[in-house]
Amino acid sequence: MEFVTNSTPRYECLVFDLDDTLYPLSSGLSEACANNIIEFMVQKLGVEEDRVVELNQLLYRTYGTSMAGLKAIGYEFDNDEYHSYVHGRLPYENLKPDPVLRNLLLSLPFRKLVFSNGDDVHVMRALKRLGIEDCFERIISFETLKPKTNDAENSCVTGHLPENPVICKPAKIAFEKAFEIAQLNPHKALFFDDSIRNIQTGKVMGLRTVLVGKSEKVDGSDYALESIHNMKKALPELWSESNSNNNKKSERMSYLAQISIATSVEA
Repeated sequence: MEFVTNSTPRYECLVFDLDDTLYPLSSGLSEACANNIIEFMVQKLGVEEDRVVELNQLLYRTYGTSMAGLKAIGYEFDNDEYHSYVHGRLPYENLKPDPVLRNLLLSLPFRKLVFSNGDDVHVMRALKRLGIEDCFERIISFETLKPKTNDAENSCVTGHLPENPVICKPAKIAFEKAFEIAQLNPHKALFFDDSIRNIQTGKVMGLRTVLVGKSEKVDGSDYALESIHNMKKALPELWSESNSNNNKKSERMSYLAQISIATSVEA
């Protein structure tokens, strides 16, 4: 009889935010992005300079991203033009290959996803600069979550979509769509993000959560990491679980091989 174990792995999937999570805030990309957004609002949308900073902060706090907020309050602009203006001029040269992070990611035999509010071009450019673009099963981005016309119409009828057509973290619907797209069980996933709001929504949605960039946990976070490089020190169970799973697999294969040999001899 084949040996069967009742123990099941705690995690099946690791979900990572990108900006200020897989690379540090000190890279300067977030500051440059904020400046580019403000410049876009003034130069392209005609927002008054004396109120643009306050408005941008308000939109970000209320809607999750500045872009989502601008769309929600009635500004019309091309999404690609916005992303090109805001992300296209970021100092990507500040991001360097990160062999430490790469080795950490490759040493974990779980499904790994990137879940970002950014567009595909930005996400891939940053991942390639870090040298980790091949460490993930897939990317869930702004484009991934963008509702198709029919979907948006049907969702609005049921009242499921917010008035803002841009779907992004920390909205619950963004997490729901990500789970559906990735065929992900949130109760078997660990979520890494630098945003407290995203972490708190993730926790409500059933994820175990890791707040990155902070030394202390907050309401909604199960763990806190000052740096993504501290994963192994703060979350040794990930490696213990993966080693345990590998050992069990080896034991199972050895047991089956013995049965095969015994059966062959008896035959």
